[in-house]
Amino acid sequence: MLVKTFQAASMAEALRMVKAELGPDAMILSTKKEKTGGILGFFSKQAYRVTAAIDPARKPAPPPPPPTAYREPPPRERTAREELENSMLAPLARELKDLREKVESLTRREEDARKEDKAAADVQPATLQEGGSINLKNIPRSDLEEIKKLLLATLTKSQEGGIKNVQWPAADGEPLPETASGEQLLPEDSPLSKELARNGVSPDLIRKIIDTLNTLPPQGESQSVNARLGETLGRLIKFAGNLRLKKNSPRIIALVGPTGVGKTTTTAKLAAMHALNRGNKVALITMDIFRVGAVEQLKTYSRIMGIPLEVASTPAELEKAVKKHSACDLIFIDTAGRSHKDKEKLDEMKSFFENKITVEVYLCLSATTKDRELEEILQRFSIFPISKVVFTKIDESESLGNMVNLLMKDNLSIAYFTTGQRVPEDIEIATPAKLADMILREEAQ
Repeated sequence: MLVKTFQAASMAEALRMVKAELGPDAMILSTKKEKTGGILGFFSKQAYRVTAAIDPARKPAPPPPPPTAYREPPPRERTAREELENSMLAPLARELKDLREKVESLTRREEDARKEDKAAADVQPATLQEGGSINLKNIPRSDLEEIKKLLLATLTKSQEGGIKNVQWPAADGEPLPETASGEQLLPEDSPLSKELARNGVSPDLIRKIIDTLNTLPPQGESQSVNARLGETLGRLIKFAGNLRLKKNSPRIIALVGPTGVGKTTTTAKLAAMHALNRGNKVALITMDIFRVGAVEQLKTYSRIMGIPLEVASTPAELEKAVKKHSACDLIFIDTAGRSHKDKEKLDEMKSFFENKITVEVYLCLSATTKDRELEEILQRFSIFPISKVVFTKIDESESLGNMVNLLMKDNLSIAYFTTGQRVPEDIEIATPAKLADMILREEAQ
């Protein structure tokens, strides 16, 4: 089996490249939209990556190259320095200008007050202490709030990627940063709280996250907000960690979930992760005989990876297939996608697991699904003994608060994240640090 990857500016162009090089009989294994180039994550361009395969015996001879066509030269792109100045330095300059004007206004007010109090030599100036430092006790509250906002905006815009490098909480161990007047900031006022809210984390869980974060011992100035948030999420959410093998029998894992969440591709990724990357003995079983092309898709993956595949259309066939591969370390079962509203079909699929074999059920959920529907899906699929959850399509989701809400509210254990269609690259073990990085956009999706 010959497998190749093609990259182009559009999906149509990528498919033309596949057809031109591998012929019309090529099988598409995966497609992914990604961003390339750019500066510090900005100004990147969209590209499409298509992975296709074909039997070498059927590979056609490459067609002759097309005649060279004249193309207009592309317009000159701005240099990195020009892009950086345009996107970051100009706004930052405006913030600094506003801050300077505010400080100058306060200075003029201080000088006026000093002139009025010339006679009182033993009285300290209203806003200036010995040594030239500013005493903010007598500055009006409205001015303090304005200064706080300006300083915060200047700080966050001067960091690459926004708030990700802001130290939180303060390095001296204070539970929350304070305003200049000594008042503690409320959780909803902090940059971390605002980022969690932007991601869709519910207000009550934001407060729980901040309260838990404040109980952590101080780690000094070197610990970033990402590390701090990761440590906090590790205390509030269950993470399954590495998949451990049994000694004398295979570990059997069945993936269930609604139609279209990517169970078949996730099954192939898990098989490849353990068979190709870790050298475990793996077998595949598919129960998805209803979706057109599902069996053929998994057959292609199993042939490329050299993994046995069985098809089970009844509970008896499933039990027989499991016994056939009882010498394996792991057996992954791909099930048919079922609407969470179709109780009859869910009950029918449940009957497959009501036998002598011990099966762990992983519920696959899409990160693009809204909170209310996630709760409904979980409730309907609870007829299965759900062991862990897998969140798919992380790369297609604009915010991840729905994941945090479900995991915390329902006390679920999360096993894996999937971030694309590539097999086996786009899957990884779920960890608190990775979830924190995704929420704060430490890594470009």
